[in-house]
Amino acid sequence: MAGLFEALAAALRAGEPVALAEVIEGPEEHFGAKLVVRPGGDPVALGTLGDPDLDRVVTRDALGELAAGLSVTRHYGRHGEARARDVGVFIESFAPPPRMVIFGAVDFTAALARVAKVLGYHVTVCDARPVFATRARFPMADEVVVAWPDRHLAEVGPLLGPRDAVCVLTHDPKFDVPAITAALRTSVGYLGAMGSRRTTLEREGRLREAGVDDRGLARVMAPIGLDVGARTPEETAVAICAEIIASRTGRAAPSLRDAEGPIHRDAPAPAPSPA
Repeated sequence: MAGLFEALAAALRAGEPVALAEVIEGPEEHFGAKLVVRPGGDPVALGTLGDPDLDRVVTRDALGELAAGLSVTRHYGRHGEARARDVGVFIESFAPPPRMVIFGAVDFTAALARVAKVLGYHVTVCDARPVFATRARFPMADEVVVAWPDRHLAEVGPLLGPRDAVCVLTHDPKFDVPAITAALRTSVGYLGAMGSRRTTLEREGRLREAGVDDRGLARVMAPIGLDVGARTPEETAVAICAEIIASRTGRAAPSLRDAEGPIHRDAPAPAPSPA
């Protein structure tokens, strides 16, 4: 048992994702049995819940819950059978903060980084132009990286999962096309790109030329953000983060991508005051 908690503590100190599975319902002889699960670990699972088949199934489920950053109670048969309730296992996920990678050191970036930090994201700002990608301009970001988008994603892409987001704010084909194509090769949960409808249509053509198919294009939320009439950088940041939340939770929301007409519409005239 001491070895399990040492492995758990070591993962937590290193900021690595780890899950603890514990039997909380079921046969008395297995009550309190524990399993520590680490993605990519050698071994992936330490400990036992009392049955090798149950260990295998719970390990699989724990990895899934860990990727989503969720802690849940699941029920199984004594040997891991589905649709049975002989054994109750609490899976507690210890996941690092979700990541948001923002490409483009532009005016909207600082606002998006601030809102994302409020939501608990680990924020990286990346731009290939050292004069713009500076710590002085983006003190709220956890990292400011001077690199081409595809090169940066080649390094961090394997770390991105369903809880993470990539936001492309560059408005420049030589930056946003490599960023989007590289992001599509990852398992990132949200991928959005800023631009007008014309810019989005032109970028779509360039992405197809780069080999992106319909399935890949469907992953790109562009124009980025919910259709809430946002105009300022701060309002746009809220619209983007709201779309990320809706995407993660599976809720229907009015995305700009699915709407028609101009992104920025004139506000309706106020109703005349009564005489």
